[in-house]
Amino acid sequence: LATLALAATPACSVRKFAINKVANVLSRGGEVYASDDDPDLVAQALPFGLKTMESLLAESPEHRGLLLATCRGFTQYSYAFVDTEAMIVEPQDYDRAQYLRERALRLYLRARGYGLRGLELDHPGITRRLQLSPADAAAETRPDEIGTVFWTGAAWGAALSVGKDRPDLLADVDAVRALLRRALEIDESYENGAIHQTMIAIEALPEAMGGSLDRATQHFERAVELTGGKQAGPFVAFAENVDVARQDRSAFVADLQKALAIDPDAQPSTRLANLIAQRRARSLLDRVDELFLEPE
Repeated sequence: LATLALAATPACSVRKFAINKVANVLSRGGEVYASDDDPDLVAQALPFGLKTMESLLAESPEHRGLLLATCRGFTQYSYAFVDTEAMIVEPQDYDRAQYLRERALRLYLRARGYGLRGLELDHPGITRRLQLSPADAAAETRPDEIGTVFWTGAAWGAALSVGKDRPDLLADVDAVRALLRRALEIDESYENGAIHQTMIAIEALPEAMGGSLDRATQHFERAVELTGGKQAGPFVAFAENVDVARQDRSAFVADLQKALAIDPDAQPSTRLANLIAQRRARSLLDRVDELFLEPE
């Protein structure tokens, strides 16, 4: 019966069925990367996967799972392998670092675009409403949309952090906060405290942009609590954004040493994230004299 049904189905329908099947598999993927112990191997493999997802979206543009996976994938790739690389090479090659930051910004904006496309499917016009009335627009989203809400906010926030010289991006900080706060309302423990970790950088923005180092500290403490202190990311984010802003050199060094003391193999599901965060931590420690006005 199945064979007869397929035989009677137009070829385009069979093709779309196959495309959606592959899209479903790709949108659920990620675990094989998350537990990898070779960041360089993942860095070389991810671009092909991301372009594959973009090709599938060209055929199935309203696939919600694939839009989320592509938003998430470009955000993670940019942070882990482009943005972080810019930080590492800056002391030796400033021009190369600038190129990488510009590339990271473009990738973050591409990720944001896929996230907003996902939100637009069920909330037409929400992109504009997020800019005009952020809190009300974010409140429209449903609990089952937490992934798209969070990763759209994370991509948008990362673009803002890299593009601080872009007035058009800085004007969207309230939209970023609204999305991330909505994600916190839905489930603050989503992806082991990833929302709280992301909020550290957003709340560490200047007070004129609505930031608060005290709130950033609260998000850091909650992120550490939710991860059981087994992830390096919160310590690196806090050191990079809050300790530097406070010009607290000793706390900066202590927080980065805590990040480096974590055993990536103790929790395989977060092995890659810990290795990348520790790479960022080492680069920050190498630049401690540049980041603090007062010598030790």
